[in-house]
Amino acid sequence: MATEMESPYKILPLCAKEAENLAIILACDGAASVGQVGHQVAVELTNSHETARMCCITAVAAESKVHVDIARRAKKLIVINGCANRCASKVLERLNIPYGYEIVIAKEGVEKVSTLDFDPADVQRIAEKIAREALG
Repeated sequence: MATEMESPYKILPLCAKEAENLAIILACDGAASVGQVGHQVAVELTNSHETARMCCITAVAAESKVHVDIARRAKKLIVINGCANRCASKVLERLNIPYGYEIVIAKEGVEKVSTLDFDPADVQRIAEKIAREALG
């Protein structure tokens, strides 16, 4: 049973404080199947790897100084795009922020459909691929 001081939630490392020690994940969260898979993959990787932490791509796009700084200081920057538009990657390219790993969900056998639903098996498969290729 949690005490008043304990949280019932998993508390994540503060990416602004620990970016140099973390693989920062910036993921598409678009309003289609592939965006939702991308978002959920970022959640899964954050929950299963202590050295990985998703961060807000929208805040980076809005040029929030704190978030741009996190992206620039990250030990490794992993970018998950939903579709061929590559919005997440383009945000970083516009700001001249290099990234170490990029994936496009639609190129991984997931069809882009106007739905917020997705197959959890796709999330698992793609999360495992990213973990193997980018997180070692």
